[in-house]
Amino acid sequence: MTKTTTYLLGMLITIVVGTFLFRTYCSECSASAIHEEPTTEKVIVEEPSATSYPFAIDANGFAYNTNDNYNFNISSNAILMPLSADLTKGINGLQSHLETNENNVVNVTGYYTSKEENTTAFPNLGLARANSIKNDLASKGISTAQINTMGKLMDEMVPKDSTYWGAASFGIEERSASEKDDLNALYEKIKADPLILYFNTAEASIYLDATQRQKVADISKYIDKVADATVSVVGHTDATGQAGTNMALGQDRAEFAKNYLMQNGITESKIIATSKGQTQPIASNATEEGREKNRRTVITLK
Repeated sequence: MTKTTTYLLGMLITIVVGTFLFRTYCSECSASAIHEEPTTEKVIVEEPSATSYPFAIDANGFAYNTNDNYNFNISSNAILMPLSADLTKGINGLQSHLETNENNVVNVTGYYTSKEENTTAFPNLGLARANSIKNDLASKGISTAQINTMGKLMDEMVPKDSTYWGAASFGIEERSASEKDDLNALYEKIKADPLILYFNTAEASIYLDATQRQKVADISKYIDKVADATVSVVGHTDATGQAGTNMALGQDRAEFAKNYLMQNGITESKIIATSKGQTQPIASNATEEGREKNRRTVITLK
């Protein structure tokens, strides 16, 4: 056997013996060398499903149900158009029913959530949405005298793609026996405490507090129910400047307020805007405080 062969044979024997000894005595070593991460359960958080309320009425001889309804974007009272064919069919049926049942009224309840921003002139966004629906129903031939509007907080309402699908409900009932007396009381309330706005003509918007928003809702309700009722918008100024200029300034203020009411769903033909200029002060024009009170626009019923 050559020296080279002996050398290679020795290396082979060493490898075989070493492998045998490692597997026999160090199996635990290899096992401990493998570190397994503890398994953790993956938690899946599901988004709440969007809610949708149907156009559904079943009362006083009228029944119709469709999953389609009036839809609104978040924080908006503008109806998303066009309406579906099924919803339009239901509205047409409702119009026919109310036309032949004059003692019936439809209750429209607009939904809103506390997370939405109300930039309308109404006390809440739900009522503003109901008012928009009322105007759409009126455009399809339903008398506003047969429509009641209200708002309801619905925080369980969930939007989809920034839209609330079916943010309203509907019902039919008999006209209230006290309706005439209620409207007379509402008229006296509005006349005794009209809506008064104080702003400069350069202002591009009007911001109302809760009390003022309720006054807008009351005025809107009255003119809807009383066919010949109109809204009076009168602009006033202080005595600074020329009388003719102030008369025009008062008219500008009245028109500004009129446009604001129109933007919030009150029909233009129902609003009469005029000016008294500086002729009807309610405070002294000798002081700035008095002049501020005189620069006003009064909104009430004729």
